[in-house]
Amino acid sequence: MVASDGGLALYLVRHAFASYADPARWRDDTERPLTEEGAARFREAARGLRRIVPTVDLVLSSGFARSWQTAQLLHDEAGWPAPEECRELEVGQPPSAALGVLRRQAAHTVALVGHEPDLSRLTSLLCTGSEEALEIELKKGGVLWLSFAGPVEPGRGRLRWIVPPKVLRKLDG
Repeated sequence: MVASDGGLALYLVRHAFASYADPARWRDDTERPLTEEGAARFREAARGLRRIVPTVDLVLSSGFARSWQTAQLLHDEAGWPAPEECRELEVGQPPSAALGVLRRQAAHTVALVGHEPDLSRLTSLLCTGSEEALEIELKKGGVLWLSFAGPVEPGRGRLRWIVPPKVLRKLDG
């Protein structure tokens, strides 16, 4: 979906269910992958998402394994573009870093794949102008849609919907 006003349609996707942090298995948390079940369930969710968002122009993803795998599943199952790495979406980056990336995009539909609580804070910043004013719950593998009538600026975003992965899987049928 493109924003009805011709502006930016922004989809925020939280990575699917990943393995629990275990320093014995992954010394570096950036390498922690999706579980087999998490990947399988998100495949279904991605196919369901394709029914309501058939395409986007650009997919940017955190380089952390769990986000990257989620973004790759969006490519494989939803037919979205191959992801591009975006360090501004990695854990611990301030929402303002992602805001800077969005301001530089010429695409009309953009998907960001990342982590919580960073995506919720970015949503709050974009909708209210404050990182803490809006409390949302974006489940693992869930997606939300924000639209912008004009430039991407704090407080200018409109939250259109939030869809949990369970609903997306049902859309896959």
